[in-house]
Amino acid sequence: MHDYSRLAPYILVQERGAVRVLTLNAPERHNAVDDALHHALLDAWLLLGSDNDVGAAVLTGAGSSFSAGGDMDHIRNLHDDPVLRRRTVRTAEQLIRAAVSCEVPVIAAVNGPAVGLGATLALLCDLVVISDTAYVADPHVSIGVVAGDGGAAVWPSYMSMLQAKEHLLLGSSVSAQECLRLGIANRVAPVDEVLTVALELGTRLSKQPRQALRDTKRALNLHLRQAVDRTLDFALAAESESLAGDEVLAVVNRFAERSH
Repeated sequence: MHDYSRLAPYILVQERGAVRVLTLNAPERHNAVDDALHHALLDAWLLLGSDNDVGAAVLTGAGSSFSAGGDMDHIRNLHDDPVLRRRTVRTAEQLIRAAVSCEVPVIAAVNGPAVGLGATLALLCDLVVISDTAYVADPHVSIGVVAGDGGAAVWPSYMSMLQAKEHLLLGSSVSAQECLRLGIANRVAPVDEVLTVALELGTRLSKQPRQALRDTKRALNLHLRQAVDRTLDFALAAESESLAGDEVLAVVNRFAERSH
């Protein structure tokens, strides 16, 4: 198997024939994304793109969640440290562009809540299998942060602009069945079958003629790339500015008080 060792311990990689299963490995914090996991995610998409033996990949989360989005301690650090904030915004840009440019089909096995950046990660995949008890939400705005790291580009690419505005501006949760109706999920499955269904789809994709599969994905993703190119620079700059604001710090402080 292609060497994915540098992703450990943040992302675990298993080989299932021609399918690679990538598992976000921070279950103790519901796979919330800190600086280390953020960089590992970028590396994961780059490594997939250079793996000549992979036919498809599955992205899932360890434990009961897919990903809770940004880690609150990391968000506090971003608020306090402008150098880290600039570096993180640059990594976010690279991650989104790498995911959109990756030729390997990736299936999201959404085994639990996919929130904030977790929602973006799921929607950057090519197919989405979601647990019937899971939900998707992007509450950036509700915590005082601009929905810049993919939300503004990706959500309107899959649903009407009015629906995207409702969910991004209000930060509302989208149930599994509503995800299916809106077109941001392909399959709904019981939680203990989500990975199985995703692997079945991955195996089917891996048996498709390789060049036709990958170049068709590239052609389809040109639509998404155009949306990313139109929105990402402004959206990430605005998100970076909002991360330095007082509103986000107040939310982080309230979260810390509830955790103690």
